[in-house]
Amino acid sequence: MITIIVFFCSLVFLLPFIWMLSTSFKIEADVFKFPIEWIPERWNAISNYKDVWFGDYPFYLYYWNSIKVAVSTTLLSVTVSAMAAYGFSKVRFPAGGWLFFIVLATYMVPPQASLVPQFLLFRNIGLFDSHLGLVLLGSFSVLGTFMLRQFFMGIHNDLLEAAKIDGAGHWKIFWRIAVPIVKPAIATYAILRFIWTWNDYQNPLIFLRTDKLYTIQLAMQKFTTINGEFYSLIMAAAVSAILPLLIVFIIGQKQVIEGIALGGVKG
Repeated sequence: MITIIVFFCSLVFLLPFIWMLSTSFKIEADVFKFPIEWIPERWNAISNYKDVWFGDYPFYLYYWNSIKVAVSTTLLSVTVSAMAAYGFSKVRFPAGGWLFFIVLATYMVPPQASLVPQFLLFRNIGLFDSHLGLVLLGSFSVLGTFMLRQFFMGIHNDLLEAAKIDGAGHWKIFWRIAVPIVKPAIATYAILRFIWTWNDYQNPLIFLRTDKLYTIQLAMQKFTTINGEFYSLIMAAAVSAILPLLIVFIIGQKQVIEGIALGGVKG
């Protein structure tokens, strides 16, 4: 009974996505037909997606921009957060607890409060209106450090001490022992970081000015403004925008499940 209820609830949540996908294949005259044509009688998918990808605002360019920014940010953020998390959890140094508290306290500052200082800093050092600036903005995450630190703390110290006795230093212990153990957690954070970066609208809006540097979110806003009366084109653009997120989640869902299971293990 519970399975049936969950199935119908999931179906309700999927209906908007199904309608969006169906609409992206229709001609404009059939978009608001009632009752809804879930399977279009007259297909126009090739023309709709061709206009989106190779029209006046080519999505292939904005896709490349978003992939470049999202992948670079994810790789750098995961590396920095994992190293910081290991340092705060397994390396003993003076005032380490206080330093972690200070780092964690910065999470209470709303991102909007630091936009103006960041804008002035990036403009003065030449990182304004560049993808490198966007990558650096998302590459240092307090949440990622805190999240991964909890998993690194779950590694038994005896395992690390045995590696030290064998002559391994912190760098070797980190890459050869600690990282493989918490790999599901790192994969989970990497997926979350990719999704957050891909969906980010605020930072590209503030720090980008050149059209050819726009990410997919800015492109969606501009495309919607220009083609506001053509819902079939807008839905085709929306499907294109979320497709990488679905692919990333489908590929990484096993790691996400393992990360959740790892977080539930005590002892």
